[in-house]
Formats: sequence, C-alpha cells, structure tokens
Amino acid sequence: MLRLTEVKLPLDHTEEDLQAAILQKLKLSANDLQGYKVFKRSYDARKRDAISLVYTLDIETPKQKQLLKQFKKNTRILPTPDTIYRYVAQAPTTLADGSRPVVIGLGPCGMFAGLLLAQMGFRPIIVERGKAVHERSVDTFGFWSKRKFNPESNAQFGEGGAGTFSDGKLYSRIKDNDHHGRKVLAELVNHGAVPEILYISKPHIGTYRLVKIVENMRHQITALGGEIRFQNRVETVEVEGTQENRRVRGVTLESGEFIRSDRVILAVGHSARDTFEMLQQQGVYIEPKPFSVGFRIEHPQPLIDQCRFGEKAGHPVLGAADYKLVHHCTNGRSVYSFCMCPGGQVVAATSEPGRVVTNGMSQYERSGKNANSGIVVGITPADYPDDALAGIALQRQLESRAFELGGGTYEAPGQLVGDFLAGRPSTELGAVKPSYRPGVHLGDLSTSLPDYAIAAIREAIPAFAQKIPGFAMHDAVLTGVETRTSSPIRIKRDENYQSLNTIGLYPAGEGAGYAGGILSAAVDGIKVAEAVALSLVSRD
Repeated sequence: MLRLTEVKLPLDHTEEDLQAAILQKLKLSANDLQGYKVFKRSYDARKRDAISLVYTLDIETPKQKQLLKQFKKNTRILPTPDTIYRYVAQAPTTLADGSRPVVIGLGPCGMFAGLLLAQMGFRPIIVERGKAVHERSVDTFGFWSKRKFNPESNAQFGEGGAGTFSDGKLYSRIKDNDHHGRKVLAELVNHGAVPEILYISKPHIGTYRLVKIVENMRHQITALGGEIRFQNRVETVEVEGTQENRRVRGVTLESGEFIRSDRVILAVGHSARDTFEMLQQQGVYIEPKPFSVGFRIEHPQPLIDQCRFGEKAGHPVLGAADYKLVHHCTNGRSVYSFCMCPGGQVVAATSEPGRVVTNGMSQYERSGKNANSGIVVGITPADYPDDALAGIALQRQLESRAFELGGGTYEAPGQLVGDFLAGRPSTELGAVKPSYRPGVHLGDLSTSLPDYAIAAIREAIPAFAQKIPGFAMHDAVLTGVETRTSSPIRIKRDENYQSLNTIGLYPAGEGAGYAGGILSAAVDGIKVAEAVALSLVSRD
C-alpha cells in the first residue's frame, strides 16, 4: 500500500471530496483506486475562518510501483510502513520454578506488561494494592461525594491506575509510536474502545468507558493463565547476593505471603511513595528527577471553543476545544498547561490522609460546562536537594498545606484568577462554578506553593491571555494543588530494562520515571514485557 500524507480538505467536506483529492494528488483514474483507509486525521485551526482537516491515508492501487517511481522525490508519497505487532518470544510448555514473572501494579504499564506476557504464554502474577476497577470506582466517587477516603482505593490506587480517572488521553510525545503504539490502540479497541482512536490525532476514551475496557483486559489476562491478586500490597521486593551481584528472588506481600520469582516488573504509579521508600531501604538505585507543581484552572468551555474555532465552535467533528500553552518567566521558571481536559471536571486525587491533590478528568463526550487544565511550574532536584526522595517530601508538604487551606475537610483551596493576580483573598464565586468535589474553599493561594512558583504563575496567566483572550478573566477559578504531574524519582535501568544495580528488577512506566500518560506507560509496559520474555527464553 501507499502512504499519502498532508491531504488537506475543508472541515465540511464529503467522502467524494476526499476521494477526488486522492485521485488528484496521485494523478490516478477512479478505476485505479482499489481502496483507501484513514490512518490519521487531525485538524488545522490556525486560521479560524478556514479550519481544515488533514489526512494521512493508506492507498491500495495496482499502480503502486509506478507511482513510487513517478513520485520518488515526493516525501508525502511513500510505501506504507509496517506497523504490525509481532511477539518477540513464546513461553515453553512448562515454566521452571520462579520463572513466572511478577508484575507489581495494574495501571496502564502493568496491565499491558501483564497482557503481553500472558499472550506470550508466561502466565504472569500481577499484584495490585487496590481494588478491582468497579469496586475502586465506588470508593473513589464515594470520597468525592461523601468524603469517605480509602488510602488503598482512590483516584491513584487500584485497577487501571491513575489514568482511569482522567481524560483518557491516548497521545504522547514518545517517538516510538509505530508498532508498539499501534498495539496499544488495537488492544484498547479489541477490548471495547471506539475504533476512531486508531486514526484521530488526539484520541481519548473518557473515564466511564475506560472502566469497562480495563475490566475486559483483565479477563483476557486471566483467561490466558495470568493471575491477579487485588488488595495485596507488596511489602518488600526481596533481594539476595552481594552489592556487586544483587538479584531479585521474589516479593513478600503485606499478608506475609512470599511469591518466588526472579523477574519482577515494577509498574507502580507515581504515587507509590511507600514502595519507593522500601526500594531505597533495599538498596535499589534511585535518583531524583524534575517534576512540576501548580494549580488547576477552570474557564467556561465556550470561551475556549470560541477562541480556538471561531464561528465553527461546537462543530461535531471538532468537539470541545483544548489548548497547549507555555511561558518562560523572568525568574527563570517555565509555566505550562498540563493535562488539559475539555468539558471536564477537576477531581480529588489524593492517596494519603490529610492531604489535598487535584487532577483533571473528562468523560468521552466532554460535555461539561468548564474547561480545566493544570497550570504548573517546572521544578528540579536543585529545589529539593536533600536525597533521592526529597521531591516526595516536598509534594507532601504542599499537599498538607492545601488540606489546611481548604479547611481540613478535603475541600480544595481556591481563588478567583482576578483576585490571585491582584494579591487579595477571594470571598465569593463569580460566573465560573468550580467542578471539584468534595468542594472548594475560597481564600488566598499565595502560601500554597513556593514563592517562586506563585510569582511565575502570576506572570504566566496574563501572558497566556495574549494567546487565549479571556484566559485571565476575573471569574476563572484556580484550585490547588496539582503536585502529581509526574514521578519525582527515576529508578534507573540499563539497556536490558533492568535496574542498574539489581538483576531481575524491571522498573517501568510512570512511577519509575519512564512515562507520562496512558499511551507512553502502556508502550513502556510492552517493551519491558518483551525484555522479560527474551531473558526467560534465553536463560538456559
């Protein structure tokens, strides 16, 4: 097949228009076009009065060789790349003692690592500290509505990981988005996602749909011989040997049970702080890494739609508009939008008692009244220099302060943007009603983050308003604090995906510092599963 890129058409074009564009660009007759498939569709809204759709297409024609020769200097007409996923190994009929790999965590990374291992016949044992996704959903929504908090079953912990209660975004900045990325998308469709995620440029699933997809994937893992242990926190990753030759020998659960395994995939999320502390005590090499802190900001979604799409706002193909913003401040900090959720809500995402954390979530329809996004400031280990886990200590400090400013009831501290910029407390809401539950306690956010972060955000918001008129509107709401943008640590690994100093331990995904979102975490899970499979078939 031929891959034809950069085919631009008006927003309201017809199927006939698309076919005509293909024929024109390839100089083909209709009889020579046997078929075509949309590989990717995006939109170009740089000119609001002339928004266009941009296609990448795979073309089937008997004249493929002739066309490749004819257009050999045209980089927009090339052979279709091979994106078919192929398994790297197959398990032997009988697995030796200790050969069943253990996966710690059932978020996107652990789920895809477990799924791939199961599909290759390695019958993984997956240990998840939280509950199955439906029970977990009851606990999470119960906390939001009734303030009944369960530290082991919430927006961070449980089947599906933190991505379950999010916008369900399936795009990332990772470079390897060919056969690994296509494998992730194809499996999601196989388990219930809408097929459009295979070709739209910014695919998303939404929380409610993710719940069912996660459940379906779990059923396939167990049907293929995998085993999943819910509500089983790993107390210790057991290590034996000398400092120069340390090896994993298994894991001990909180219940006291020991699971023997010499291949352990560490797929915990960025909030598994007690696990990070345990690994440090066990001597696993960990180093601090940069992350970001800030607030959630809410605007009326129609304001964002109108700014991005003009008179085409509300068009069904475009949906609710998003944005991506960055500002480099005079104090040397960078402020940027993070995890923007069109038509969504701000959610309570703490995993520890007495702390407040915010995040964003959308349903598939993105039909909520408000747009919300993190507005966050980049920080580095120079800001928390004590040791590898000092970033966690800073997160906890800020989250405890947010709990205090919110009144100590799990309400989040909030402030109107106009008041925040003017340096005065807020006492009543305006036109924008915050979506955060259990609720927002208005006041002054200036003491909720370090002074340099407050100064940077105060400078950035008016700068963002130059790109999105109305962004600095007085009634827009800031809700604090956003601290779980990414893992504050990295568990470094070698070219075989193993810990630098612990053989058989495979740090993976977001918690280990190697991913940032559902797609990149799932891809990393697949790559680590491949490494484990290859090590098992070559062990003898």
